[in-house]
Order: sequence, then structure tokens, then C-alpha cells
Amino acid sequence: MDLQVTLDTLWVLLAGMLVFFMNLGFGLVESGFARAKNTVNIISKNFVVFAIATIAFLVIGWGLMYGDGNPFFGTKGLFFLGGADNSPATGDAYQGVYSAMGWTGVPLMAKFFFQLVFAGTAATIVSGAVAERIKYLSFIIFSFLLVAFVYPVVGHWIWGGGWLAELGFWDFAGSTVVHSVGAWAALAGVLVLGPRLGKYGKDGKVHAIPGHNMTSAMTGALILWLGWFGFNPGSTMAADPMAISHILVTTNLAAAAGALVATALAWVKLGKPDIGMTINGALGGLVGITAGCAFVSIGSSLIIGGIAGAIIVFGVLLLDKLRLDDPVGAIAVHGMGGIFGTLAVGLFAQDAIAPGTTGDGLFFGGGFDLLVSQAIGVAAVGGAVFVVSFAAWSIIKMTIGVRVTEDEEIEGLDIGEHGNRAYPDFVHTDNTF
Repeated sequence: MDLQVTLDTLWVLLAGMLVFFMNLGFGLVESGFARAKNTVNIISKNFVVFAIATIAFLVIGWGLMYGDGNPFFGTKGLFFLGGADNSPATGDAYQGVYSAMGWTGVPLMAKFFFQLVFAGTAATIVSGAVAERIKYLSFIIFSFLLVAFVYPVVGHWIWGGGWLAELGFWDFAGSTVVHSVGAWAALAGVLVLGPRLGKYGKDGKVHAIPGHNMTSAMTGALILWLGWFGFNPGSTMAADPMAISHILVTTNLAAAAGALVATALAWVKLGKPDIGMTINGALGGLVGITAGCAFVSIGSSLIIGGIAGAIIVFGVLLLDKLRLDDPVGAIAVHGMGGIFGTLAVGLFAQDAIAPGTTGDGLFFGGGFDLLVSQAIGVAAVGGAVFVVSFAAWSIIKMTIGVRVTEDEEIEGLDIGEHGNRAYPDFVHTDNTF
């Protein structure tokens, strides 16, 4: 076996494992930002969602996303993974099943696993936004639909050689493909579900519902930060020393800038350096740099991360004003951060950094063409995912229902949905909401 193929494969699999590990990060962040009485429910959702994603992506999602077909979805390689491996390591003849993945020479199974963990991430994003009031079964059904159909179809438009790719839309590691998709699906769910009991008063006042464990949230955020070192550099799908080093540094700098700007801005706006805003600022910076991490300079990554951190603070406050109850800030982080990060490619990309890809963005003399393509992609993916997700959530609501009873919500979903408590030795004294 060729040494380069071996090294590339090891790198892709290691990066994929880091992205898989992000499931723990999401579980800790979401459970920490929620109340103790809903902890089992949240960690259970974050655990089971990857199992759901694995089956959904294997059976239909992978083929729809990467199978050869038309500009809108794949038609080959559907219903269980199929098709020849085009890796030089095996010598198999490429049969034109997954042409969109032909640019990387790692084995087909490595390609599948790496793309699977991305699909699972999109579904996990939804969990936090709909936390503390959704039925467990309803979440499971929606997660399957998202990974089996919604995520792969719009993913085909961009990464599967579809119409947005032909238009000149660029999203290196998924600000739109992964993060915005999860956020638009989450927004639809929040609208169908409605806010948690007691979150908004009749007078329009926002009632804070503090998370129960900021240690958990901070630990989870650091795990996500670590996982992003697989998420972004791993998207090279090759052990290219220069590329993965550059991407890792731009990724890290954007996270740092996002955390610091969000901390400072929250300090000014709220009077205190809120740890929740610090965490989400870092995550916003990570989401913001994901689309352009391979295409922008070190200096640009700092600017992108800082702006994303500011957007997250204003975004979280805006969602509350709009009475859109997102307990963890997922819509602001992954939605607003993803939109900005995708548009930032059209502003900050430099052809000299990744020759032959995006060309120069607006701020580096490239004109508006790239920015327009990015904006079209943002609008197309956002509109499609939101409409289809809203329809799916609505159908689930009309059939089996999406929301637990008021009594279950007050007592906590841990008991009502799972018959269990995360902290059975502690006395729960506040079940007001």
C-alpha cells in the first residue's frame, strides 16, 4: 500500500474520531445549560442521535449526498453503501458511483466514516434548541428524517457536485452544510414547539432560566474546541502538512477571538462577564471560520472570529426579544455564525492561500462575484431546510405530538420520558416552571 495513502487514511480517520468525540462535547454543553431535572433526557438524546445518524446516513443519506445523479440529489449508490473504492491503495477501478469524492484517494470506508460524523453533528445541533420540552420519540423521528433526506440533499448541492458547487459556492468544512442546516432545522422546531413554560411573561418580560452546571458546559465547550481540530483540518482528507497546519491555526484563532469579543461585549451589555456568552462566543468563532478556514489568512481569521463572537451575543439577545426560546443558543451560534462564516468567504478569501479554489474575495480585489454566490447558497439552503423541517415538525405534531405535557415539563423530562434522574441523591426544590 502506498505510504502517502496510508498516512492520508490515518489522518482522515483520526480527524473523524475527533469529530465523533464532539458528541460528548455537545452533550455536556447542552445538559449544563439546561436544568438538572432534564439532564438524563438531554444526554440520552445526544447519545442516541449518533446511532440514528449512522443508520440513516448508511441506508440512504450517503447515496443522496455523494452518489452521482443530477444537480439536486444523488441517484446512485443508494440503499446501503455501494460502489467501487477508487483508492489507489486497492487498485479497484472507479465505476462512477461517487464522483464527488473522487478528489481524495483514501479508501471509500474512510470517506464514508468522515462524512458520517459530520452528518451526525448536524442532527446534534437540533437537540439543544428544542431542549426541556420535546418528546423523546419525536426528536428521534425528526433526527432520522434530517440525516436521511434533508441534510444529504442540500449537502449534495454543495459537496456532492450539485448546482451550488457549479455556481461557485464554497464551504470548506461546513458553516452552511453542517451548522446552518442544523440551525434552520432547530429554528423550525422551536417555532412548532413554542417556548418553555415560564420563559416569557405576559408583559413581554424575559425570565432567565439558568443552566444547572457551568462546569459541564465549559468542559463540553473545550471538547468541541478540540473536536474542531479534526472538523476543519480533517476536511483536507489528506495529510498535507502545510494545509492542515494553516487550517488548525485559523480555526484556533477564530475561536479565541470569538471568546474574547463575546466576553467583553457581554460584560458591557449585561454588566458581568457571562460564562455562557464566553462559551458561545468561542463556538460562534469556530462556526464562523469553518467555511473559510482553508481560504483566509491568519489576520482575517481573527477578524472573522471576533465578528462572529459579537454576532452571537446580539443574536442570543435578539432571539429572546423575538420570544424564540433556545436554551443553549444553538440557533445564534450555528445559524447566525454559519451564515456570517459563509458570507465571510466572499469577503476575506485570498487566492494566494488556496490557489485555484475560491479566487479573491471582495476585500482582496475579487469583486462581488464570490460574495453573491455565497449569498445565494445561504438563502437557498436556509429556505429549503427551514420549509422542509417546518413541514416535518408540523406533521409529527399533528400525529404523535412534539411536546410533553405541562405536568411532565414541570416535573422534568428525566422522570416523565425516562423514569430516571441524573442526580437522585439531590433534593429538587424548584419546579416552578
